[in-house]
Amino acid sequence: MSSDVTPTSKPVKTTGLHIGEAEPGCRKVDPILIADGVTRTFGGLKAVDVDHVEIPRGAITALIGPNGAGKTTFFNLLTGFDKPDTGKWEFEGRSLAHVPAYRVARMGLIRTFQLTKALGLLSVLDNMKLGAKGQSGENLFRAVFPFIWRKQEEEIEAKAVELLTRFKLDAKQTDYAASLSGGQRKLLEMARALMSDPTLVMLDEPMAGVNPALTQSLLDHILDLKSQGMTVLFVEHDMHMVRHIADWVVVMAEGRIVAEGDPHTVMENPAVIDAYLGAHHDTDLGVTDTENIEAIKELIDDEQ
Repeated sequence: MSSDVTPTSKPVKTTGLHIGEAEPGCRKVDPILIADGVTRTFGGLKAVDVDHVEIPRGAITALIGPNGAGKTTFFNLLTGFDKPDTGKWEFEGRSLAHVPAYRVARMGLIRTFQLTKALGLLSVLDNMKLGAKGQSGENLFRAVFPFIWRKQEEEIEAKAVELLTRFKLDAKQTDYAASLSGGQRKLLEMARALMSDPTLVMLDEPMAGVNPALTQSLLDHILDLKSQGMTVLFVEHDMHMVRHIADWVVVMAEGRIVAEGDPHTVMENPAVIDAYLGAHHDTDLGVTDTENIEAIKELIDDEQ
């Protein structure tokens, strides 16, 4: 079910993101990420079959779809955590084909996971430090000469503390990461992602398993990413959240992109209704009257 938690103030939406009709694979005015012909098959089942999609720069884009639509698999392909069968994709005009995940991250494309990846036996502060890139102390030769990396280490720690303070985790910085709640771990993972000054942040179900008390904080931080000039692409099942913070929505079903557009238009798209409610055989998906459309939209929310 939807958490029905919305930002305390109505966010300013970015418009004019696309060229021509808002349809699957439509061109964007200034795309930061472009994927063409990306496919991934598991045992004969085509989990991802994306013909063409572009992610607009400087906006918050939601990637939605029913369970099993291929959203997380697509995330894994784009970020180097899995290899596609076919296809090509570019970030900031640079090809990401055959680029390993750690290099993708260094290029400025950072992702988080449905299940947080915090190292439980390290402190919260040490987890944050791991997110910084280009650390001199990671070089075996330089590591034995503290004067080479000490100043950089101090700068990294100061940045980590500043981010922990912003995410209201500074009081936990010396605690083991394993002691954090699920919501706090989500905050930690998002804060750690910012240690590398990313251009594009990809969040995989940021609200999954989060206590309602922390939901508002997470929403505000996602909006902050955009205000700081970053692009956000997130997977989410909470339709209330999608409607309130997303500038653009991309819908996947059975591995394909079936719809694109602004949140309110997408929610009324018959292809989206069919993707979510195709199993409801007693529902007429071809209806167009307002009353039935509203009823179907409520069912979409209830599916969450």
